[in-house]
Amino acid sequence: MSANDEAPLTGAQCRAARALTDISRTMLADASKVAEEIIAGFERRLLEPEADLRAALRHALENFGALFLTDDGQSGAGVRLKFSAAEAERIENLENEGGQVAEDDVVP
Repeated sequence: MSANDEAPLTGAQCRAARALTDISRTMLADASKVAEEIIAGFERRLLEPEADLRAALRHALENFGALFLTDDGQSGAGVRLKFSAAEAERIENLENEGGQVAEDDVVP
């Protein structure tokens, strides 16, 4: 399977990506600026959002760490995490280090 930004997002992929990235519909709605009710209907196959809303959902899910895969002729389309379990654990450890918040000397 290969990653492809052009393949349209499906409701099943949206639901699977939320589960993999461990985010709620509310979190996805906030990040994508798409109403939670639209997300729920999309995931349940009750409605088909406009292309721009699906793109916003996909972009937000990718920012949370989802990677969308296209059908390569051998396997169907799908979704997986961008990071391996070890990478995700290292990132989580770094994000949870804590410490005092202070100015740094990083220059852009």
